[in-house]
Amino acid sequence: MLNKLNQWLQDSIFKPLEDKKMPVMEHLVEFQARLTRAVLVLAVVFMGTFLYADALVKWLRVPLQNMFVPSHLTWEPTDLPTVPFVFLAPAEALWQNVKVAGLCAVVLAMPYLLFEIWRFVVPGLHAQERRFVGPFVCVSTVAFYAGAGFSFFFVLPFALNFLISYGVNAGFTPQISIAQYVGFALWFLMVFGLIFEVPLALTLMAKLGWVDAPFLIQYWKWALLGSFVIAAILTPTPDPFNQTLMAGPMFLLYWVGIFGAKVFGKKASDESGHPSVPAVAMAGAGGRATGVTMPNSSSGDDYVGVPGGRPH
Repeated sequence: MLNKLNQWLQDSIFKPLEDKKMPVMEHLVEFQARLTRAVLVLAVVFMGTFLYADALVKWLRVPLQNMFVPSHLTWEPTDLPTVPFVFLAPAEALWQNVKVAGLCAVVLAMPYLLFEIWRFVVPGLHAQERRFVGPFVCVSTVAFYAGAGFSFFFVLPFALNFLISYGVNAGFTPQISIAQYVGFALWFLMVFGLIFEVPLALTLMAKLGWVDAPFLIQYWKWALLGSFVIAAILTPTPDPFNQTLMAGPMFLLYWVGIFGAKVFGKKASDESGHPSVPAVAMAGAGGRATGVTMPNSSSGDDYVGVPGGRPH
């Protein structure tokens, strides 16, 4: 059944998409048409999201004073006092609405954008590449959304509650700039979306034969150090708490990538890697052997066997 499905996909889906050796100008015209459609769709979606920008910003503020409870699938308020938001420039509030609406528009329009990219590049790919690129793009997109969702529901509430509580216990009154908060939250969402791509990246490298599971296990200490170094660079604040929040999941996903490399990695060849040497080479022109001397029938001591074997 799988073979029949694979053959149907090859004959009905992949072969009609084969490149017909279009001239360069036709490729540029097609690129312009697809880019124009993508921009128009993105602009329409952005106009819709901008109408609800205030509601989107309110949703982005939810992790500040609430904690998500997975057992009840609800948000519960924390003990933090009410945190007022301020803006320090005349256009700051408007610009934050534009930023949030634009990011939401890109997320909503991403399936169509990926579809246009796929339709443009797929004619130039081989059949096996087309079968590989499609699932890879879909899985990477789902992984990015999963990372952003994990950050919104679990990481952001925990980090914000810790940081605001620390300031309040120190005797300070919390007043947060809307620009600083939106930048902090969106950066966390984007970074955790990229962090969740780590297992897929390691699996892809193993599939290409660049690394394997034993190699990744051997250098797990360096991976741990690298996780904290990358977290120190990517975190919007220099405190070690946020660095640990980012480095911990990154290191755990490294081990998930090791599992993926072990399961889906390039399998080692059953052969030893050294070319086998025939026992007797084929005789060349003039009766002279090519590579290995032919045994002499007049003597029983001229037998030539496999190199390294026991003499007869």
